[in-house]
Amino acid sequence: MIDTIQRYVQNPLLLPEHIRPSMDGLVVECVLNPGAFRFAGKIGLLLRVAERPVQDEASVKTVVIDPAAPGGQRILAFQKDDPDLVSLEEDSRGFVYRGQPYLTTLSHLRLAWSEDGLNFRIDPTPTLLGQGELEAFGIEDCRVTEIDGTYYLTYTAVSVHGFGVGLISTTDWEHFTRHSMILPPNNKDCALFPRKIGEHYFALHRPTMEGVGRNQIWLAQSPDLLHWGQHRPLIKTRSGMWDSARVGAGDAPIWTEAGWLEIYHGADENNRYCLGALLLDPNDPSKVLARSGRPIMEPIMEYEKVGFFGSVVFTNGTVVEGDRVLMYYGASDQVVCGATLSLREILASLHTL
Repeated sequence: MIDTIQRYVQNPLLLPEHIRPSMDGLVVECVLNPGAFRFAGKIGLLLRVAERPVQDEASVKTVVIDPAAPGGQRILAFQKDDPDLVSLEEDSRGFVYRGQPYLTTLSHLRLAWSEDGLNFRIDPTPTLLGQGELEAFGIEDCRVTEIDGTYYLTYTAVSVHGFGVGLISTTDWEHFTRHSMILPPNNKDCALFPRKIGEHYFALHRPTMEGVGRNQIWLAQSPDLLHWGQHRPLIKTRSGMWDSARVGAGDAPIWTEAGWLEIYHGADENNRYCLGALLLDPNDPSKVLARSGRPIMEPIMEYEKVGFFGSVVFTNGTVVEGDRVLMYYGASDQVVCGATLSLREILASLHTL
């Protein structure tokens, strides 16, 4: 591994026990994968908070979104001896009751603020909950991109219909405009470029491939951030390498004099998640100029190797300060950590294609 990532000695920065549950009867299972941004002189993180009900021996409980309930959520309980209750052998996180699927955890997005980038004050209540049929199983893994003073939030919307990409915008982090789903299921890991290239906006995204084809990062373009077309594959997995099973975009691509630098995640057949980088042509981001041969970050610390889902480092939140980049990442799908990297060092590590 090349030594380009400097982890904060204070890691993990945020743990599940730091988060106040959104309602009585829930516990926070994980806090992970924050979007990151600067606003009003502070660093903000938009955390993914995954909660589950407190379980008992006689029943299986789940939390569901209910706009009519206090706080917008309610807990359902099903008796374990009920013949209409069907467990999912392939996924312990879900079950089916009378034909209706449920998850045992539900994720929402919650703001945290910091003056120094290390110590965060976490809002006591959810900032954004899932809303409507297409977000009935929650919202996850938000990227935050500022374009001309407006912050655009691209996130994974989860429901019985699959997972797609939703879009929300704000200018003040108090009032939010929902723009519905911009990329339909199954799609996720959507990162917007922070400005137009020519006459169009661009985005990276990841359709999920089943059957024929591979998991790939794709590129799309739009005249207005709402209507997306000209979809084309950008990079694919590489057999025998650290990103052999899946790849996905991290945060918004970073402008450098060499081109657009994108930190991305890759996983192998053992579901070990690492980070690498891509360099895209400054005027035509469909052209990949260089790519990491080795990971720039691997799960080597104990808090990265052991957790809710071990051996994972996953970022979708960066703040750029000249050559220095503050990177916030999820470790082991359970905690939030921080690190810094040098754009110059990352660029020097890439292999030209």
